[in-house]
Amino acid sequence: MNKSYLEQKILEKEHQIEKLRDVSDLSPVCADLYNKAILEKAILKDELRKLTESAASRIANKIRKSLPFGEKRICDFFKG
Repeated sequence: MNKSYLEQKILEKEHQIEKLRDVSDLSPVCADLYNKAILEKAILKDELRKLTESAASRIANKIRKSLPFGEKRICDFFKG
């Protein structure tokens, strides 16, 4: 997929979301369609981000994800 194709699909999803926003409260089917359109838009945006991301930033992101940067867990709040 190329960049212009993904941008066009994102715009189509935004238009679809606009139409479904008003009717999403009417029925569960409309709410499901609305939620599905939002998820599809998020997936398309992630694909576009990956496509436009440089090689250096991809490597930096992989390194950042592999190193724990002081993640907070529930048990950390109860340490004496």
